[in-house]
Amino acid sequence: MGKELQRVEMLVPGRDLDAYIRAASSVAILSAEQERELAERLFFENDLEAARQMVLAHLRFVVHIARSYSGYGLSQADLIQEGNVGLMKAVRRFNPEKGVRLVSFAVHWIRAEIHEFILRNWRIVKIATTKSQRKLFFNLRSNKKRLAWFTNEEVSSLARDLGVDEKTVREMEGRMASQDTSFDSPLGDDEDAAYLAPAYYLEDKRFDPATQLEEADWNQQSIDSLENAMSQLDERSRDILQQRWLAEEKSTLHELAAQYGVSAERIRQLEKNAMKKLKGSMLA
Repeated sequence: MGKELQRVEMLVPGRDLDAYIRAASSVAILSAEQERELAERLFFENDLEAARQMVLAHLRFVVHIARSYSGYGLSQADLIQEGNVGLMKAVRRFNPEKGVRLVSFAVHWIRAEIHEFILRNWRIVKIATTKSQRKLFFNLRSNKKRLAWFTNEEVSSLARDLGVDEKTVREMEGRMASQDTSFDSPLGDDEDAAYLAPAYYLEDKRFDPATQLEEADWNQQSIDSLENAMSQLDERSRDILQQRWLAEEKSTLHELAAQYGVSAERIRQLEKNAMKKLKGSMLA
């Protein structure tokens, strides 16, 4: 685990995001026993090394959550970085005696930091996201002579003067005339209408980060189990399974028969026996 930890520590989201995500995904997921041991060391002994290991083992979880907030015109690296802040806060406050896994506890802190970051940048995203929109933003107010909406002639004239199309002028005028809304439902509001607040629809609900992490954990365990079972086979059986099932360009029975100087039926028998041993080892 040491090399993976060093790799993640040396990387910062934004400098090389793909490399960061690969490094974060390479850190082994903690078992329930390992997590509880580390959490107890932090909670009762203030062991910062234990905190570091818990944070690094859950970086992949932050990536899963940050991906569900794409589409707001904000950098994925920034979203991950903000989520990491929430993760560190969660690790510091995690109580191992509550009987829950860190991933269930941390999700609320991670989302809170990402929500706060999006809110801080909400007006920037809403007002101007393209070069032409930014140009309009700094010129539109000074060109507007009255509170009423632009006439068609004014829109055409302004579009010519600023070198943008009329549709962009209309869109920016509407954005500047709109008002911000509360992220959370204001106190005293009708509970039946509370779901209209941005807090209820900001996150992309198509992806459940907890489910994704569980699936990733299961996939990793399956891979480890397969590798362990393969190591228990003899070299020939292992090679036959590798070429028949795991290689990108799979070999036929006749190709393996020619390689090993036996019949295709013999290769089929060896493959069948190897698969039986493999399943037995994985289920043991």
